[in-house]
Amino acid sequence: MPDPSVVRFRRVVETAYAYLDARRDEVNDLNVYPVADGDTGDNMALTMRAVLAELDRIESEEGEEVDRTEVVHAVARAALMGARGNSGVILSQIVRGAAEELATRPGDLIDPVLVASAFSAAADAAYDSVRNPAEGTMLTVARAMANAATMHLARLADGDISFSAGLGQGQQDEMLAAVLEAITRAGEQAVLRTPEQLDVLAEAGVVDAGAHGLVLILAGMVAGLRGEEAPEVEIPAQAPPRFSAPEHTDSRYRWCVNFIVEGQGLDGPSFERPLRELGDSILIVGDERTLRVHVHTDDPPGARAVFAGRGTVSQVDEADMRAQVAERERRLAGSRCGLVAVVSGSGLRDLYEGLGATVVDGGETMNPSTDELLAGIHSVGAEGVIVLPNSSNVVLAAEQAAELTDREARVLDCTSQQAGLVAMVELDPGAPLAANADRLSEALAETRTGAVAPAARDDSEGRFVRGDAVGFVDGEVIAWGGAGSTLAATIATLADGAEIVTIVEGAGAPISLDEVTGLVADGIEAEAHRGGQPLYWWLLASQ
Repeated sequence: MPDPSVVRFRRVVETAYAYLDARRDEVNDLNVYPVADGDTGDNMALTMRAVLAELDRIESEEGEEVDRTEVVHAVARAALMGARGNSGVILSQIVRGAAEELATRPGDLIDPVLVASAFSAAADAAYDSVRNPAEGTMLTVARAMANAATMHLARLADGDISFSAGLGQGQQDEMLAAVLEAITRAGEQAVLRTPEQLDVLAEAGVVDAGAHGLVLILAGMVAGLRGEEAPEVEIPAQAPPRFSAPEHTDSRYRWCVNFIVEGQGLDGPSFERPLRELGDSILIVGDERTLRVHVHTDDPPGARAVFAGRGTVSQVDEADMRAQVAERERRLAGSRCGLVAVVSGSGLRDLYEGLGATVVDGGETMNPSTDELLAGIHSVGAEGVIVLPNSSNVVLAAEQAAELTDREARVLDCTSQQAGLVAMVELDPGAPLAANADRLSEALAETRTGAVAPAARDDSEGRFVRGDAVGFVDGEVIAWGGAGSTLAATIATLADGAEIVTIVEGAGAPISLDEVTGLVADGIEAEAHRGGQPLYWWLLASQ
């Protein structure tokens, strides 16, 4: 027979995750402390999802006879491994503290007394994980919840605080739900007090994002115990900030870096000093075999190098907090799929961003680092992320970034900016990643590309000399000579059988865009844009 407490736990975690996930953008938009990067909801949801995934793994691999102690230890590790950002790491420690308390009493039923003890241990673990705890945050609310649990028990009769023999599962669930409802209500009131405790919240006119997320999780747990799809303990929506602060004054760094270190004899506190030389907002939690590391820094590789020779670094998560702030401003409600594109040229950046893309600056040589691509992936406010490398030089780095991230990311076979621009029109943010990947891949397969650029050197076959215009279609040289004749021949070749020709003007193009569109044959639609890209006078695409 399965342990009833394990079955119950799986149910309440599932509903808690679902309720938080449904409101993650609301939590994201509240996020102004310690950095207004708009990812608190994402980070907390990812931590909960990791716990749920571990419970599913245990059920499928170990069946009904799994021991509760084994489950709570596995859940604590899953939360640690899945945590991201300050909020996710602190939430993982709340889970760990509660799990450790439950594991110390393997023979006891999980009754209201044990729940209260677990909340007290959870609050202690959360405070212990932070070097300089700030009040007015999820730490404060966790402590208020623990105190509320103790006070609630003090008001109950003996028969209402522990499970007696013969008490049915439904009665047990309701007794636990009553305790968690009191805890949730106390947490909600503590959340409303957070602006009184933290000036940055008062200035923005919001409650603390992590604290609000924690209360949503508890409300979902109550719903799970009562078998409800929507929580009976409804938590009112919180309005976003009155203004968008780019970052809190205590954080001056660009990158939010998270990763796991696995090894032997790891001493977490010993790594704080070298990390503090590289950044701030440092959290190191875990044990001698596994550490979860979080730091804000301008040197992500340097942060990872602190652990060189001491353990294996994995699950690297690096987010550009400046890009996250910008992404929050344009986040689409309910977005399931976002897109990262590598772009060179101010006009092209504007075009991609206008279509909803998160842009990674490729520079003149289209050669961004893996870290920059990782940051782009993690700044997207959606469940899945499509990556358009837009250059053959970028494909390998993009694939490495997709492998390193714990986000669901797909790199598409797109090696030109103009093809990516055409394909991106097909993106549906409300559709899942797989469906969007298929749509964009199909659009890319139906797109031909071309370009005209000044020759950088003399042709070895004697066709052109340095400075002549050279025209390409699908990677092959098809015309050369003067700019006008070369462009006309390239457009004619590309437009054969097409309905639309897209023209993107680059820096220093010698012919006006109006004249260029006149080269497109009648009956074919011409879309012209100023891209500002270096090296290429014109980028071309047709469909």
